[in-house]
Amino acid sequence: MLVRPIRKHGLKAEMNVVPYIDVMLVLLVIFMVTAPMLVQGVQIELPKVAAQALPTPGEQRIVTLSVKADGSYYWNLGSEVDVVSQTDTAVNKEQMGEKIAAIVARYPEAQVYVRADQHADYAAVVAGIAELQRGGVSRLGLITEAP
Repeated sequence: MLVRPIRKHGLKAEMNVVPYIDVMLVLLVIFMVTAPMLVQGVQIELPKVAAQALPTPGEQRIVTLSVKADGSYYWNLGSEVDVVSQTDTAVNKEQMGEKIAAIVARYPEAQVYVRADQHADYAAVVAGIAELQRGGVSRLGLITEAP
């Protein structure tokens, strides 16, 4: 006599979603880790000063400093970042430092943004930033373009 085994549990026709939840959590962690790395720009640690209220856009002064491939500098003073216009120019970093220091002395709330030609010497860019710091610039940013 053949006896069929008695099953306590019947066959289930449900999908087991536990492995899919694990995969989803791993993907979530990967995206959370890589998302902050996708932000473009460079952080610069400058000396901290007492915080003041931000100026309204009408009175805000922005100096856009550009470094050419030959190591010379030009800049524009305005109320927004301007990479096309040119207010003044300098052949070397000492001239540039003196002129920008005069602008910062006249407009203490001025922000300086630095951009450089991709063929400009890295040393010229760093020397320009150092000259700006010696001239009293404490609010400095770097401009990059998306690839």
